[in-house]
Amino acid sequence: MTQPIAPRAVVAPSRPRRVLRAVAVLSCLPYLGLKAAWIAGSRLGIPAGSALLDDRLGMAVINALSVLLDSAVIVLALVLTRPWGLRVPAWLLAFPVWVATGLLAPIMAGFPAQLAVRAVGGAGAGPAQREPFLEEWVFTVVYAGFILQGLALGGLFALHARDRWGRLWRGRVGRLPVGGPGPAPRALAVAAAVAALPPLALHLLWACGGTTGLGAGRAAERTADFRVLEAVFVCFLLAAVAGALSLAFRRGRTLPVAVPLGLAWVGSAAVACWGGWLSLASLAGAQDIADRPTPLMSLAYAGQMLSGFLVAALGASFLAERAAGSARRAA
Repeated sequence: MTQPIAPRAVVAPSRPRRVLRAVAVLSCLPYLGLKAAWIAGSRLGIPAGSALLDDRLGMAVINALSVLLDSAVIVLALVLTRPWGLRVPAWLLAFPVWVATGLLAPIMAGFPAQLAVRAVGGAGAGPAQREPFLEEWVFTVVYAGFILQGLALGGLFALHARDRWGRLWRGRVGRLPVGGPGPAPRALAVAAAVAALPPLALHLLWACGGTTGLGAGRAAERTADFRVLEAVFVCFLLAAVAGALSLAFRRGRTLPVAVPLGLAWVGSAAVACWGGWLSLASLAGAQDIADRPTPLMSLAYAGQMLSGFLVAALGASFLAERAAGSARRAA
């Protein structure tokens, strides 16, 4: 029996894939250039008095880690457009793409929303103006690059996943096997929903202007941008839980399977990865006790990480079940 021929679009990347790959790679360069300059000791874009100058060693470690993470986007762009990418094990490809989704999605949603709020008169300054963290142009350059990375990498992964695993999310929720996926996935969905309640309540409170649970430093520097970002986290938490409950309990029977699966993928990645990143960033260089995370802030970050990982586990279980069923039918 001859081996199946890989889709031509993957063996010889089509023009759209080549364009998306070029955009993904080029959009990484401004961020990588800035990070390399900061690691080398440059103050480009960092104003005098910035907290970034307080702990040079800690920030060098954070910058080095962020360089590795952003460099992974370039590697993923190559994996998703080269023939040998089809031989990469599913888990080895899916996990870094899931992490990239989690880190980029809140920026892709939050930064345009922040610009929109500013455009309609949203205040940019907090109750007590503090020293600027970075020059304004740095945020514009870096976040614009992140948005391009997210769009390009997301497009490449969607094309790759459609060619390789598209059969796993065909059909509608109502046509999934009767009786649901069993007790374990349902338990995961319920546990994820319960774990999401504390961070959901806290992020909603902070989005509405409350300060309960915030450190003195964070409360003093609240801005419209801060409240928008908190609202974004609320949306991603709701998306993760909604997707998990739909897959586990077959809710939204008329929806395509891709909808709750997509909500679970993006939502779980966003809350889990940003929960971890915020925990790490809040601990690095926080010499002033006012800037250290409070117990409630740590609870919010830990709760959203736990909820995100539980939803991700449910999604992986769902896809494994669908793959096994597809293999049985093909046998």
